[in-house]
Amino acid sequence: MFTGLIQAVGTLFHKGDTQMYIRWETTPQGLTDVELGDSIAVDGICLTVETLLPDGFVAAVSPETLDRTSLGQIPDGSWVNLESSLRVGSKIGGHFVSGHIDGQGHLEAALEADNAWRLSFTVGDPRVARYIVPKGSIAVNGISLTVADCSPSGHWFAVAVIPVTYQETTLQRLRPGQAVNLEGDMLGKYVEKFMAGKGDAPTGDSVSLEFLAEHGY
Repeated sequence: MFTGLIQAVGTLFHKGDTQMYIRWETTPQGLTDVELGDSIAVDGICLTVETLLPDGFVAAVSPETLDRTSLGQIPDGSWVNLESSLRVGSKIGGHFVSGHIDGQGHLEAALEADNAWRLSFTVGDPRVARYIVPKGSIAVNGISLTVADCSPSGHWFAVAVIPVTYQETTLQRLRPGQAVNLEGDMLGKYVEKFMAGKGDAPTGDSVSLEFLAEHGY
């Protein structure tokens, strides 16, 4: 489990088809006590540390991860966002991020406006678009962001990014047309599951719009 608050930036290098070497590029705040077997989100993808090195770590990547995320596409030396897993008692400043990518989107445009950057994305994958709602949470390359605007279908959305987030993550290096990893808010996924299966509850109980309204949602 992660929060979407990036702790460091690294560079990624492919080691064969199923391993990645990630080298620290910025001071790894919150990542100084990494141990073997730890989970680290790399551009939003939960990977397990297999080998520790003085300047980084090596992690294995499954075929499913390579198929659904950008890891198999990005060239060696590319910057990636890094975050260690959430620990009990830690502050949660973003939102709950599982590190399991739903699919990919593509940067449409990045425009500087006043004291923020406005980034817009296109989403071709309905597995991702269905969870994008106005003012909802979205993880873009592991970064917890709030949807400022979106199309009714969710196949297009925009976010407002403050300068510190833009400057200290890989967002500053994104170019129009570049792929990004997207993870929808898990709360929306659970609500969808309960609503879809409401007729299958063995006790006859179900979650409906009336139920949610009655209980203050």
